[in-house]
Amino acid sequence: MDARLRADPSWLAARRFSRRMVAAGRFRGRRLMAAHAVPPAVPLDVYEHSRLAHVHPESWCNPIPADCYQLVIVGAGPAGVAAAEAAAALGARVALIERHLLGGTCLNTGCLPSNTLIRTSRLYAEMRDARHYGACGPRPVQVDFAAAMERMRRIRSHLSGEDSVRRLTAMGVDVFFGPARFSGTDTLTVSEDTLRFRKAIIATGARPHVPSIPGLNEAGCLTNANVFNLTELPRRLLVIGGGPIGCELAQAFCRLGSRTTIVQDLPLFLAKEERDAAQILSDAFARDGIEVRLNTTAVAVRMENGQKCVDLVSDDYHNTVAVDTILTGVGRLPNVEGLNLEAAGVDYAAGSGIRIDDFLRTGNPRIYAAGDVCLEHKYTDSAAASARIAVQNALLRGRRRLSEMVIPWCTFTDPEIAHVGLYVREANRQGIPVKTFTIPMHEIDRGVTDGEDAGFVKIHVRERTDQILGATIVARHAGDMINEITLAMVAGIGLRTLARVIHAYPTQAEAIRQAADAYNRTRLTPRIHARIRRWLSSTGSRMSG
Repeated sequence: MDARLRADPSWLAARRFSRRMVAAGRFRGRRLMAAHAVPPAVPLDVYEHSRLAHVHPESWCNPIPADCYQLVIVGAGPAGVAAAEAAAALGARVALIERHLLGGTCLNTGCLPSNTLIRTSRLYAEMRDARHYGACGPRPVQVDFAAAMERMRRIRSHLSGEDSVRRLTAMGVDVFFGPARFSGTDTLTVSEDTLRFRKAIIATGARPHVPSIPGLNEAGCLTNANVFNLTELPRRLLVIGGGPIGCELAQAFCRLGSRTTIVQDLPLFLAKEERDAAQILSDAFARDGIEVRLNTTAVAVRMENGQKCVDLVSDDYHNTVAVDTILTGVGRLPNVEGLNLEAAGVDYAAGSGIRIDDFLRTGNPRIYAAGDVCLEHKYTDSAAASARIAVQNALLRGRRRLSEMVIPWCTFTDPEIAHVGLYVREANRQGIPVKTFTIPMHEIDRGVTDGEDAGFVKIHVRERTDQILGATIVARHAGDMINEITLAMVAGIGLRTLARVIHAYPTQAEAIRQAADAYNRTRLTPRIHARIRRWLSSTGSRMSG
C-alpha cells in the first residue's frame, strides 16, 4: 500500500472502523451462523477505506446537542440528506441522525452500485454480440469479475463525497451517529445524548425482505445489502423474485458469466407493469440465456455436498435445482423497529411502515415522515421529493400534498422499463376513459440503427382530450426518455403540444413525437377531412380561373 495513503488520517480511521465493523459482525453477519451461511465481507481496499471515511469516520465524535433543534431528521439516506440540505438552506438549526452509513441504501447497497455493475455487464453482452454490429469481438469473451467489482467500489467511493460528513457539517448540520430512540413527543435520544426538537422527520428507509423459506437462513443467501461485497463470480446463481431488483441483478450476473436461474411465483415478471412490457423483458432474458421459471415457488433449501439444493414447486410439478449462490429480491420492509414510536405518538405497521396523511404528517403533529419508511413507491427520487415536501410543510407551514407528486420510475434491465402516471387498469378502476397511442421502437430510425428496436413508447390520454394520464416506455434509454413525459404531466402540457416539439433526429426520443403525431391524426375526423377537401378544391378552382 502507498505510504502516503497509510499516512492519511482518514484512511487510518476508515481502516479501524472497517475492522471494528467486521469484528462486530456488521458486515460478516452473525458469527454463530454456519460458515457456509456467512455473507461476504466488504473488501477493505483503498476505495472502501475512502468511502467509509466519508460516510462514517471512526474518529467522529457527536457534537454537543443544541438546547432545541428546529428540525431533527432520523435517517441519512436519500430522504434524510435531502431534508437536511433543504432545511439548512432555509437557515434552520438541523440535527441529522444516522445509525450506520450516510447515503443509505442508494449510495451504499442500492441503485448506484447496481447501475455501475449493470453498465459493465452490458458492455460484456455487446462484446459477445459484436458481429451483429459489423465488428469482430474476442472469442471467447473473458470476464474479469474482480475488476468489475473494483470499478464499482471506485465509483461508489467517488460518489460518497456528496453524502459525506464534511459536506453536511459545512452546511451547518449537526451530524450524530448512533441508534435513535424517541423518549417523548418532542425528544429523542442518540447514544447518551438527548435531543429536543420543534419538528422532526423520520426517514429511516427500508431493508431487504428475506422470504420465509425453510432452510434458507441456514444455507445463507444474498440480498442487495451484501451482494456488492462479492469478489468472485457465482458459478450457478438462483434469483428468487421477479421484481425490479431481482430482474436487474439476474440479467447483470448472467451477462457476467453466472449460470442464472430466476424463480417467480407469478405468470410474468414485474407484476405492476404493463403485460407487454414484461413479456419483452422475458424474451430478453431468454436471449441472454437466463433460465426462467414462472409460476414457480421455492419451498425449501438445504445443503448437500457443499452446494445449495432448492426445492421448487410449479403447479403439481416438484423438482430440485443445485446452485452455489442464492440471491433474493422479493421486496423491501420499512425500518420502524427500535425507534420507540409509541412514545412519540406515531402510528405504524411493520409491513407498510409509518402512517402519514397527505401532508406527510404522522399522528404526532410535530413529526413527519418521508421516503421508504412511509411511501408505497420506494425509489430514490420519490424519497428525496417527499423529504423536501415534508421540510416545507414542517418549517414553513406549507400545504404541499403527497398526492400531487408525479413519480416516474425505471427498472434498469436491458431494455429498460420506465413508467409514470396511471396504468390503463388503474384508469378503468377509477372510471376514467382512456385512449392509448403506441409507437413500437422498430419504427424509430435510431432504434433500428442502434440495434435497439425491442420495445415501445405507450402514452395514455384522457379520451376526447390530449391530457396525458400516464406512459410506459420500453427501450434501451427508457429511464431518460420518461422524463419528457413527466415534465409534460407536471406542467400540464398536453400531447397536442408535444407534437410541436422538434426532437433532434435521429434519436430514440422521437418515438414520443410520433405518438403525439398519432394523437393529432385522430383529431382529423371525417367531417374535418370533408371541410379541408372542400377548401382545397375551392382554392384550386380560384387559382385555375
